Amino acid sequence: MRTGPRRLVVAAVALLTAATGTLPATAAGQRDHGSRHERPSAGGLSAVIRYTEYGIPHILARDYADLGFGTGWAQAADQVCTLADGFVTVRGERSRFFGPDAAPDLSLSSAVRNLSSDLYFRGVREAGTVEGLLARPAPAGPSGSAKELMRGFAAGYNAWLRQNRVTDPACKGAAWVRPITALDVATRSYALAVLGGQGRAVDGITAAQPPTAASSSPTTLDAEDTARAAARLFAADSADMGSNAVAFGGSTTANGRGLLLGNPHYPWQGGRRFWQSQQTIPGRLNVSGASLLGTPTVSIGHNAHVAWSHTVATGVPLNLHQLTLDPSDPTVYLVDGRPERMTQRTVTVAVRQGTPVTRTQWWTRYGPVVTSLGAGLPLPWTATTAYALNDPNATNLRASDTALGFGKARGTADVLASLRRTQGLPWVNTIAADSGGHTLFTQSQVLPRITDELARRCSTPLGKVTYPASGVAVLDGSRGDCALGRDPDAIEPGIFGPAALPTLRDAPYAENSNDSAWLANADRPLAGYERVFGTIGTARSLRTRGAIEDVAALAERGRLTVRDLERQQYANRVPAADLAAADAAKACAALPGGTATGSGGTVVDVSEACGVLAAWDRTADTGSRGALLFDRFWRRFPAAQQWKVPFSAADPVRTPRTLDTGAPAFTTALADAVAELRAAGIPLDAPLGDHQFVLRNGRRLAVPGGTESLGVWNKVEAVWNPAGGGYPDVTTGSSYLQAVGWDRSGCPVARTLLTYSQSSNPHSPHYDDQTRLFSGEKWVTSRFCERDVLASPALRVVRVAERR
Repeated sequence: MRTGPRRLVVAAVALLTAATGTLPATAAGQRDHGSRHERPSAGGLSAVIRYTEYGIPHILARDYADLGFGTGWAQAADQVCTLADGFVTVRGERSRFFGPDAAPDLSLSSAVRNLSSDLYFRGVREAGTVEGLLARPAPAGPSGSAKELMRGFAAGYNAWLRQNRVTDPACKGAAWVRPITALDVATRSYALAVLGGQGRAVDGITAAQPPTAASSSPTTLDAEDTARAAARLFAADSADMGSNAVAFGGSTTANGRGLLLGNPHYPWQGGRRFWQSQQTIPGRLNVSGASLLGTPTVSIGHNAHVAWSHTVATGVPLNLHQLTLDPSDPTVYLVDGRPERMTQRTVTVAVRQGTPVTRTQWWTRYGPVVTSLGAGLPLPWTATTAYALNDPNATNLRASDTALGFGKARGTADVLASLRRTQGLPWVNTIAADSGGHTLFTQSQVLPRITDELARRCSTPLGKVTYPASGVAVLDGSRGDCALGRDPDAIEPGIFGPAALPTLRDAPYAENSNDSAWLANADRPLAGYERVFGTIGTARSLRTRGAIEDVAALAERGRLTVRDLERQQYANRVPAADLAAADAAKACAALPGGTATGSGGTVVDVSEACGVLAAWDRTADTGSRGALLFDRFWRRFPAAQQWKVPFSAADPVRTPRTLDTGAPAFTTALADAVAELRAAGIPLDAPLGDHQFVLRNGRRLAVPGGTESLGVWNKVEAVWNPAGGGYPDVTTGSSYLQAVGWDRSGCPVARTLLTYSQSSNPHSPHYDDQTRLFSGEKWVTSRFCERDVLASPALRVVRVAERR
């Protein structure tokens, strides 16, 4: 029964290979000439998609435009509603379709209301920002190949819409599901690039207005409060959306080849989900992995020779310039005593069942005027002072070329070369391993060129506090000598060149769990980098500490295989419990009368909890009894009161330690946790999976793993809802998992898993199939080589084209 599809595949491969051979090597890079970004494709694009188990598409194409076409088609088939929602966002039309006061899903900016999101993205569109970046010659701008991918993606998405019915109830029949252009695709990539800069300040950019006479009284910022708010803001990036990754070198493995385990923690819903595929242009590109929705390249993945993953980095991809204003006009600022007038961007947004809203945004030589960086971090515009935000990624549309370079790499040296050539990654580290046994860690971010010397010389009083505390520099914008300057190896002014970026090559292991580069390998610490990249000699998170313990022990043991990576992913060890659970159980058992007083003054019988904690296996497996009790207790125990032995930079993995059971918060947290679970009708020894789960088409799927503060490698974050059964949904956490190695076969030995599955359409067979595997702590065997694709018992072949 499967002979026909296989013959079709062989014929398709031959056809595409022959067609590729008839084209000049540069043909794919010459189709797009900039003026076509606003128009749909003119026709003629096609691709062959071979689907294997779990709906994973293997896209075969003649050139980059066709590859983008197949990718856009296949993404639309799985995620049309999520994609369409994002394209409404980047066109600045959310208020038109969903109303101005509703909230976006935060996947493409931090805007809390549709109106502010629209004002920002309409401003980007009307200023021609993205068109200007597309017109820049490579490598400062995107290559012809990257632009062809974008053009093809838009054409593939549109062709799917024309030729198929939308069945997902999230957008079935919706007027906002419409054709897109290459400019929409490029703007979505732009939104991802500025996510850590302008994207986090959208509300502050669109709300910024000059002070009136009634509001012009001086406002004094508390520098210490602002510094703490900035530190919390940037720490939240890795708490809500982080990652783990480790590369093992040949000296630690069974066959002398490298190994890589990637475990990114990204949202389970909305527009920042991953989507899995293999992309092949015979003789030019063959790469497998996961893409962020709406992007046409593989973000995290592997090819025949090298595998890589990313972790959200600690570098701060923005800085502020404090402006000294002309006393007679708050829209004029002074630089070296000379006045410069701000530029106005007046933007109008259509509003559903309402009058269009028109607002003015104010821009300076440094970037937009901003009045906040999120809740709790105000930056008031007064008669004498304003703040402008510098985001170096606002001129960066190079990430697609970085990804293409990874996809073509033959080893970690080529991965590093791609990063140095394109300088396109805005907010992540890169960890890689290759078949030659090499490893790489590098914090190759696009960051503002804030050196510690510049910060000492040019920080305002506010910046002197915020920069050491959070890495957010606030420079004196009235001084020309406080410009960011240029590194000789930087692709453009104002950013660090590759020579300044923390990099570790060929260590026995290289690991990151969203702390700074300092302890990528605990035996070979990195130092000497500027504060804007992250800290040195400071306390690490429990997730980092647990990860280093685990991977260092694995490296020391040696003879590692892909199977060891699989075990590490699902070990579900709770580092906080290894440090604290035994002491907590012992102190609990010693409480007079077996009782403790809760925060409301109620005396609670906690005697049962003592035995539960003592018997717990210290893991966050779905069957673990006691994990939920410890989780609820640990979340209530303030971190500042937890430990007797403080942090020591001389022993950063083992400190702080020794639970302080004498802290007043200990018994209060224990009593409150016990009372909470009993009030919810949840047994103290309930298996974790009974109360940490997701619902898929009415079926509960238990979810393994644990929250950030517990330090679990297999991180999952969920909102507590006792009425809903505990943790009835996952917001962020383990997403696209990959464990990759090599043997003598010539094919990678790879296991993958997309935890939330390929499709968000509840009618799709691939809505929850991989989620069921995640619940059972299982993997998918990657089909990379042609013989493995053809051997799939689920093989389904589709030839897609613009006109059928």
